[in-house]
Amino acid sequence: MIFLVAVLLSFGPAFLYAAIVYWLDRFEKEPLHLLGGAFLWGACVATLGAIIATSLLEVGVEVITGSAALAELTGTTLLAPVVEESLKGLAVLLIVIFFPHEFDSVLDGMVYAAITALGFAATENVLYLYFMGYQEGGMGDMITLFVLRVILGGWGHAVYTAFIGIGLAVARLRRGWAIKLAAPFLGWCVAIFLHALHNGMSTVLGGSFGLGGLIATLLVDWTGWAAALGIVIWAIWRERKWMRDYLREEVAMGVITPAQYLVASSIKAQIGLGMRGRTQRDFYTTCAELVHKKHQLLTLGDERGNSTRVAALREYLVRQSAGA
Repeated sequence: MIFLVAVLLSFGPAFLYAAIVYWLDRFEKEPLHLLGGAFLWGACVATLGAIIATSLLEVGVEVITGSAALAELTGTTLLAPVVEESLKGLAVLLIVIFFPHEFDSVLDGMVYAAITALGFAATENVLYLYFMGYQEGGMGDMITLFVLRVILGGWGHAVYTAFIGIGLAVARLRRGWAIKLAAPFLGWCVAIFLHALHNGMSTVLGGSFGLGGLIATLLVDWTGWAAALGIVIWAIWRERKWMRDYLREEVAMGVITPAQYLVASSIKAQIGLGMRGRTQRDFYTTCAELVHKKHQLLTLGDERGNSTRVAALREYLVRQSAGA
């Protein structure tokens, strides 16, 4: 029964945070089956893989150094961030490789990465709440861990891994092998650094400085969250600009009407689309897909049949337009 409570306290907020991430993706929603797969990868594959790999590496450090304390410290502050971010990032990499046509912007990369990380955090929190909380100190300790890990620190994993998503998105949407290799590596390094910084501060300051250490750790974490939110806002603004620029041609060609153009290129109008019915939501999603493919055709050329996709989406919009 208590284990079920730990599951609910971990997965309930994770689903809420995932819904917020999905909501932030204003113009072109990512397919739910891919987002669900990413969440499951984080919750199952990445979590189990991280437990096994980190444990084996800690044993290796203990064998080499002869110190169990050093092995545990190394595992928490260095090995865990490297292993966990690599396994979470692998899910985003697989989406880029097998579903590149669904990877259209920096925001897409952040969304897939954050959803994967939220799945990972949900399972990890279950283990912490039950085994390190309830079994060691009863319900009081479990609730304390819930507040610290799920409420105050709930966006941590999502923000770390979001930088891997940014790096992979930049690589996907830029020409040149140098940027395609450097951007994912840099994003991976930033994710590991932020993760290791949090773990290191939690371990050192939390143990030595009590409440002051906790506050310092949270302030650093929240600063990183604010930076990530700033990137999200910039990405949404940039997509709105693309909508305005690329859809003007569609109005001139008679593909969409001026009224539809205003809705398609307005963040406020996009927020209200949930009340308009599926037909209209699908229409404006197609508008966004067309915009992304036109941008990729301009910047990347016809690398993945972009011209064919543009023509097909334009034809589809004409058929949809009457119902929207």
